Amino acid sequence: MENIQEEKNEPAFSFAEGEVLLVDKPLTWTSFDVVGKLRNTIKPLKLKVGHAGTLDPLATGLLIICTGKFTKKIDSFQAEDKEYTGTITLGATTPSYDLETEIDQTFDISHLTEEQIKEATQSFIGELDQFPPAHSAIKINGERLYEKARRGEEVELKSRKVVIQEFEIEKIELPLVFFRIKCSKGTYIRSIAQDFGKALHNGAHLSSLRRTMSGEFHVDNAWNLENLIQTIRAQKAL
Repeated sequence: MENIQEEKNEPAFSFAEGEVLLVDKPLTWTSFDVVGKLRNTIKPLKLKVGHAGTLDPLATGLLIICTGKFTKKIDSFQAEDKEYTGTITLGATTPSYDLETEIDQTFDISHLTEEQIKEATQSFIGELDQFPPAHSAIKINGERLYEKARRGEEVELKSRKVVIQEFEIEKIELPLVFFRIKCSKGTYIRSIAQDFGKALHNGAHLSSLRRTMSGEFHVDNAWNLENLIQTIRAQKAL
């Protein structure tokens, strides 16, 4: 039987066999920070450790960590559809499409109605040609886009196909729009936020993001990172 974590309250770690660990990524941590923390914890075993599906530092939620033989499953886990919840702030844009950079332009939102905002989601359902943010981890000639963006260099971005299965507005408290979205792998929710503002002939940026699902895995079954580290050490799972 595959040793995939399903019940966090009754862990039975067997790192010699490999593990799939579900972690609730803390705010401001990079996905690589989480991997590094776990790699150091199980360092005596000299096992491979990797993650399936990067989360931005300003996002929280489900991060799938694979160790040992289960690192071979990373590609298949990454290919699964994802679900996110979060907030879009209307009336302002940022270069990074989120809170990583300062607001660069503001817009009047006093005329926007709840009906207009909800209707705007419909144009996103289905297959889209999406342009990634300039501030992203995509590599061009071996260098990540955000490194070029931070130097002020302009890069010609190429669109890629993504699929949005569901885009639901859960609550509106202007300028905040609370949403839930289900999408294919590789979808940039920051770009969705930016394009959502354009769809309303306005401006917008992503102000919070949480990954709730990836394939069959749900954040409700994910570990708090520090609790996971303590549990691994306490069980002497090494």
